[in-house]
Amino acid sequence: MSPGMLGPLVAVAVMLYGPYLWALARKEPIGVYGLALRLERRALLEATLAAVLTLVPLTVAVFLGWPGRPWPRELPFSVVMAFASSGLVAAVSEEVFFRGWVQTLLARIFHPALAIVGASALFALSHLVFRSDPFYLLTFFPGLVMGWLRLKHGDIAPAILYHLMGNLWAIWFFPHP
Repeated sequence: MSPGMLGPLVAVAVMLYGPYLWALARKEPIGVYGLALRLERRALLEATLAAVLTLVPLTVAVFLGWPGRPWPRELPFSVVMAFASSGLVAAVSEEVFFRGWVQTLLARIFHPALAIVGASALFALSHLVFRSDPFYLLTFFPGLVMGWLRLKHGDIAPAILYHLMGNLWAIWFFPHP
């Protein structure tokens, strides 16, 4: 493993396991943090609908805003699989941490809507840790959708699904190289 990979690997481990260890240490059921990973049919449909309603207009905006690029990108299968795998890891670990743990803790102090905004802001800021491009602050907006899915369904599974669909979208349509 290259030295540059250690930081992201540690971050993923903390985000993924930290909330479960927190619940265990406090003797709280993981369901309190939405970590039971239940994906009911209605939640599946709503996460998919949310992805369609947000990603289709975003695709049009990207296409119109960055003319001259071939859309969708043509990538070798091995690259797509590597991106998809990392997209799945990011979706699960980030949702466990931000929607499962952070949003739950903030909701104990603030109104649930403010908890969603706060968790989404921290989520967006976290994207600057390994990439200093302010463009990544736009992740705040899908964070709001994922926070709403978490609140509505009481579980992070719909947010993980939405996040994964967004990451898969980014493989082909993300405007940066």
